[in-house]
Amino acid sequence: MADPTRVIDDLCAESDELDRLVAGVEAGRWGTATPAAGWDVAHQIAHLAWTDRSALLAVTDADGFRELVERALAAPHTFVDEGAEEYARAAPAELLARWREGRAALEKALREAPAGARFPWYGPPMSAASMATARLMETWAHGLDMADALGVVRPPSDRLRHVAWLGVRTRDFAYGVHGLTPPAEPFRVELTGPGGGVWAYGPEDAAQRVTGPALDFCLLVTQRAHRADLALTADGPDADRWLDIAQAFAGPPGGGREPEEDAR
Repeated sequence: MADPTRVIDDLCAESDELDRLVAGVEAGRWGTATPAAGWDVAHQIAHLAWTDRSALLAVTDADGFRELVERALAAPHTFVDEGAEEYARAAPAELLARWREGRAALEKALREAPAGARFPWYGPPMSAASMATARLMETWAHGLDMADALGVVRPPSDRLRHVAWLGVRTRDFAYGVHGLTPPAEPFRVELTGPGGGVWAYGPEDAAQRVTGPALDFCLLVTQRAHRADLALTADGPDADRWLDIAQAFAGPPGGGREPEEDAR
């Protein structure tokens, strides 16, 4: 079974880096619009805080989390936005404190989780390592939205390895939420990490292949950029189809982002 220590450490590092970014932003700029339609910086932090609370319930209070799932099923297309809107009403200092407290509590719960335990989620059940990976993915992706809004460039780090792994692992989920049957055969995915090394997944002799920069793959599976703007190559019709529908996050199919040419 996977030892969650490294990914929990990397989740904390990713969160701390984002914290340093937003902590230095004056209160008036928390209302700056981000690339996510209808969400400003406050909504982005509110979403992270709200989802950390959901994850904490999943790890520590199964009944409480079950109530959240019932609410999500009743309003699948608005549930996430409603959670962000509720938390975003707080003053920036209060919201920042809430996010810090929530992610510290989640870190503690994940580190203390029994070995081999699996926890409910909005998709398939997760181990502590998988839960931490999902939280890192969301923190990185929403952090990009905030950095873009604030005019800050955040260089990619090797922590993207976790996001890339999750993007590969969620291949069949992406097909399923689009009502499609996943291919029976595994794909080969070869990505060039920020440091120049190759991150490889799947059998070397797979007929269906995806290659390109790890950053671009992570932008694709978190739907932070349109495929047309990324340097990813698909060999094989199934791999090509996957790049059109890939998503590493739970919930209904995401709307994605428009190509840069169309957005101008």
